[in-house]
Amino acid sequence: MTDDRERADAVYSALLARAGERWVQPRKERTARLLELLDDPQKTYRVVHVTGTNGKTSTARMIESLLRAHGLRTGLFTSPHLERFTERIMIDGQPIDDAAVAEAWEEIDPFVAIVDAELEAAGDAPLTFFELLTALAFVAASDAPVDVLVLEVGMGGSWDSTNTADGDVAVFAPIDLDHADRLGATIAAIAEVKAGIIKDGAFVVSARQTPEAEEVLRRVAAEHDAPIAFEGEGFALVEQRLAVGGQQITVRGLAGQYEQEYLPLYGAHQGFNAALAIAAVESLIGGAERAITGGVLAEGLQGASSPGRLQLLGVSPTVVVDAAHNPHGARALAQALRESFDFDEWGLVLGVLADKDAAGIVEVLAPLAAQVFATAPDSERATDADGIADLVERTGTRVTVHPSLADAADAAREWASSSDRRAVIIAGSVVLAGEAITLSEDEDWKSGWRA
Repeated sequence: MTDDRERADAVYSALLARAGERWVQPRKERTARLLELLDDPQKTYRVVHVTGTNGKTSTARMIESLLRAHGLRTGLFTSPHLERFTERIMIDGQPIDDAAVAEAWEEIDPFVAIVDAELEAAGDAPLTFFELLTALAFVAASDAPVDVLVLEVGMGGSWDSTNTADGDVAVFAPIDLDHADRLGATIAAIAEVKAGIIKDGAFVVSARQTPEAEEVLRRVAAEHDAPIAFEGEGFALVEQRLAVGGQQITVRGLAGQYEQEYLPLYGAHQGFNAALAIAAVESLIGGAERAITGGVLAEGLQGASSPGRLQLLGVSPTVVVDAAHNPHGARALAQALRESFDFDEWGLVLGVLADKDAAGIVEVLAPLAAQVFATAPDSERATDADGIADLVERTGTRVTVHPSLADAADAAREWASSSDRRAVIIAGSVVLAGEAITLSEDEDWKSGWRA
């Protein structure tokens, strides 16, 4: 292990010593105070701010790739990570260097102590994991320096730590029910929180939304004198066709028509995410007055990736991983498996965190599976495998219980190996997806597992 990696790992240990990522309070003032002491690094570059319930990470990654294809130096901040925390902060398409992480932490550390002392004096708890990670990302992007930071909301919008930045473009992936205990029990209430990322005079682009979400976004955009474009009205995915390794898409953008562009990602939902990303980039570079040139668009889309989202991990048998950590994501996965793959039977390796709607995920995915291999992500927040199996049994789908992902994946691959018409999908959790990717990279697993 290099000294720089040790320093970066020490930063992560310091972050983990804080109140965890799930400790979220509806306020951004604490983060704003830290950034103020740091001379507001988040104001030194342009920002594309992305929120929504599902698809925001994939959309953010496509936006970043398209901007980089324009010759801009880019930053990307997303959550959570799959294997290592440096994945969350990307500079020019690559995870941030360990040395850069350590240097950014050394820059903010003295000011963290000041803010923590102020909070203690006021009877408040110290800065949290996500508050500090957000500040770290802002400082690292400023130090790089980047021209544009593509910024994914951690949770919600209005009071999220990332909303201390002023987005030049606010991007809304589809809004659905999730984190109801924090964001609200209705889609309209959740949309109200997410709409908080819209800033005065910003451009706003949105995926197709339910009527109640659309009404909220239109109203809030009007209140901020922010022009808004919705999928289907201002821009659209016109056509998509299966292609080797992905799909061919035709998109009507805000500024031009883009014919038969190759997107190396599976799933109809990724075509819609690409249309949203194109509209966001058009908005940043010139709105309806400036189309993306053909070569730049091709480079940007072909360079797009979405780890842990319909990612092919292996062949013989085929093994695919997808986070699908809520019912909305599960529905997108189910549609993609039907439309993008030609197998007769799927073996489903399923593990879900306890704060997610496991019953809703099972309801969608279990009917697609000939066999479910129930397991648990390696997390203290995991739903136990027996609990998942109980839910699956109620659907009538055959299920077996496995103590770890490795055991479940072994059993699933053995099951699938009996026929070239069988394949394996690993789903239900971002944590489980990260474990699967790490497992696929292990030397003992590479034979018959890596794509």
